[in-house]
Amino acid sequence: MFLDFFLLLKNDGLPVSLKEYLLLLESLEKRVVQYSVDDFYYLARTIMVKHEQYLDRYDVLFSHYFKGTEYIPNEKIFDIPKDWLDDLKNRELTDEEKALIEAMGGLDELQKRFEELLNEQNERHEGGNRWIGSQGTSPFGQNGYNPEGFRVGPNGGNRKAVKIWQKRSFRNLNDKLELNTRNLKMALRRLRVFTREGHADELDLDDTINKTCHNGGLLDLQMVPSKENRVKVLLFLDVGGSMDDHILLCSQLFSAAKYEFKNLEFFYFHNCLYEYVWKDNIRRYNDRTPTFEVLHKYNKDYKVIVVGDAYMSPYEVLYEGGSIEHYNKEPGLTWLNRLRKQYPHIVWLNPNSQQYWHFSDSTKIIRQAFGNRMFPMTIEGLSLAMKALKDKKMTYELGR
Repeated sequence: MFLDFFLLLKNDGLPVSLKEYLLLLESLEKRVVQYSVDDFYYLARTIMVKHEQYLDRYDVLFSHYFKGTEYIPNEKIFDIPKDWLDDLKNRELTDEEKALIEAMGGLDELQKRFEELLNEQNERHEGGNRWIGSQGTSPFGQNGYNPEGFRVGPNGGNRKAVKIWQKRSFRNLNDKLELNTRNLKMALRRLRVFTREGHADELDLDDTINKTCHNGGLLDLQMVPSKENRVKVLLFLDVGGSMDDHILLCSQLFSAAKYEFKNLEFFYFHNCLYEYVWKDNIRRYNDRTPTFEVLHKYNKDYKVIVVGDAYMSPYEVLYEGGSIEHYNKEPGLTWLNRLRKQYPHIVWLNPNSQQYWHFSDSTKIIRQAFGNRMFPMTIEGLSLAMKALKDKKMTYELGR
């Protein structure tokens, strides 16, 4: 039992031995965990991983071995057979064919039609334009094409889904990453504000020399409080979905920010800001922080940096219930406006190339909500963003 999983870890370089494998089997025999992939994940990680440096690699291997084991939707349990969504062939549509495919007319119509199909469909479909299936032009299924629809299952291709019926797990960004972060640190350094506060425990050499000279050579030591970076930064990081393309760059930024700013607080979100955020992606379904609590806890002195590609369905920003993963009682735009109102010193960093910003409705909406204070995640863009955090009136105009 699970011998292949044990060998996968061992062959990939994780320091696991037969002792750990036998301990895992003994734990399962004594029913330490039962019928839960999440519980088994934590049990196996506790036994197999002896050092935190292997946690990320363990997550990757666990996901690879147990991929697709468990699907948990948000509001309902949709009992859709897995073979309905399996890909049997690849289908490529021409631009002309894509142009002929029309959207159904909004989130409410999609929800209504999806529930109708669940009651009617009783077999697998592929390549069609109506049923829940794969490789087709229907709004429901996976690996097909439609301007808007519900993705069912873990695999997507065109990133057009406005809802995803699957419990998804995201990885935390690596704040220990050092490679290629020097330029990012230099750019973030522009935001540092050094002040002297507290007990005078540092020698002021220049003033000591001046005072000593005025005293005819009699030593007169002058002490000052140590100079420290007092800037306070609040960081919001978009994770998962299309942000997977930017994991390395965002990890480098996160690592550089933790190095440069002593007073740094961070939270994760997915796609758009809603009523809660979280600190740990593994526990994001069970350990959340209400966004109102964040707004009340951290005052206006904080400089706020939001990192995300702003690429999503416009419903996620503008509509109640538009979130791709849960039912949000207020539109995402409402929460973005609250954030902007609370923190006058705020910027949005976008890892997507700015040449594509014009083609994304959600990006244009968020840029407008932030008063055109969205900056590209390049060294130049980051430097300008740090200047904008000191000047709350500074904007970034996007050229054509």
